[in-house]
Amino acid sequence: MANIIEMPKLSDTMTVGTLVKWLKQEGDPVKSGDMLAEVETDKATMELESFFDGTLVKIFAPGGSQVALGAPLCAIGKPGEVITALPNPTAPSVSTPPVTVSAPAPVAPTAVSSLPAVAAPTPGPAGRLKISPLARKLATEKGVNPAHVSGTGPGGRIVRADILAAGTAAKTANPATSTSIGTSTVLAKGPIQDERTVTVSNMRGAIARRLLESKTQLPHFYVEIEIDANPLLTLREQLNAGLEKEGVKLSVNDFVLKASAEALRRVPQVNGSWEGSQIRYFSAAHIAFAVAIEDGLITPVIRDAHLKSIFAISTEAKALGKRAKEKKLGPAEFTGGTFCVSNLGMMGIPRFSAIINPPNAAILAVGTTVQKPVVKNDAIVIGQTMTLTLSCDHRVVDGAVGAQYLGALKQLLEAPALLLV
Repeated sequence: MANIIEMPKLSDTMTVGTLVKWLKQEGDPVKSGDMLAEVETDKATMELESFFDGTLVKIFAPGGSQVALGAPLCAIGKPGEVITALPNPTAPSVSTPPVTVSAPAPVAPTAVSSLPAVAAPTPGPAGRLKISPLARKLATEKGVNPAHVSGTGPGGRIVRADILAAGTAAKTANPATSTSIGTSTVLAKGPIQDERTVTVSNMRGAIARRLLESKTQLPHFYVEIEIDANPLLTLREQLNAGLEKEGVKLSVNDFVLKASAEALRRVPQVNGSWEGSQIRYFSAAHIAFAVAIEDGLITPVIRDAHLKSIFAISTEAKALGKRAKEKKLGPAEFTGGTFCVSNLGMMGIPRFSAIINPPNAAILAVGTTVQKPVVKNDAIVIGQTMTLTLSCDHRVVDGAVGAQYLGALKQLLEAPALLLV
């Protein structure tokens, strides 16, 4: 009898998973430990492992489809074994709805060269486009409007090759043209993008739910402080120059992560979580940091950051950031954080306020370093400043405690050599 592999729960908040693609096909031999498919959760993309030996005799969920937890994905059995019915009919797969594309508004003719005419695709039932799930996903990624693509699949169905061809044709057939008007040059281009609606991904849906819950149920308040960033920038430059041959390159964020952990040691009341009838205070500083990825953001966690050197934190943060962008983080790498840091300084943002990432009681928003006049020793000089904003859950952290935490952080970052000992 064949063994049925079902959609597993790969994260604590997962309700459905998107089957990105199959790594094995029907009829392929399979061994325990082989990777069968790539599954996208609300946090990351992970590989689905087989725990059986045999042959992949049946695939129940096609690539690109959303599948409910516990729903059958495939069957592994003996070669030639026939599966005649879908098991567990109470937990069916959830098909990804098609992309709905609005017809573009008429545009007055111009002297700009237009794209070559494309044969209209064959509509499916109720006027919907006939397009495979994989082609739909690829079209979203590449910004291709499926309504302008001619399908070459059975019955005019749009397939992956059609989307790839359309993307290539658009790049070569739509160069910007210019028209001179007086002394200025106006670039004549098309719309910024095709008007369309896309299905909300698992990750974007989870972000929406969690942050809406945070902003509406957690009583946020904000405290802000400006620090002198000159000592930090000077020490960082010296360390990077002196350790360049050893491949060391510290970032400003590495110092902030280390300082955040050390400040939690000095003001441990911030390192807590509201649990209804009780407040849990944590003995370790597990520092999460926000990483922007294609479909949202994720917060990898540096565990026991209070026990690690700034060099160890830097190495770990780079590795976690790389795996996050590749959507290869395991659940243990993005859960369990007790405090979070969100840094938009590398994007030139001087200050902002972040939304708390539950169940944390606070999140630190880090702005860019700004060169401006400052007063030192009763004289106005050019300085480098950085603004830090702490968002606090008032059920756990009071205003005075938040201010004490930022004060400790300011002391550490303005005397950054303390972070090296």
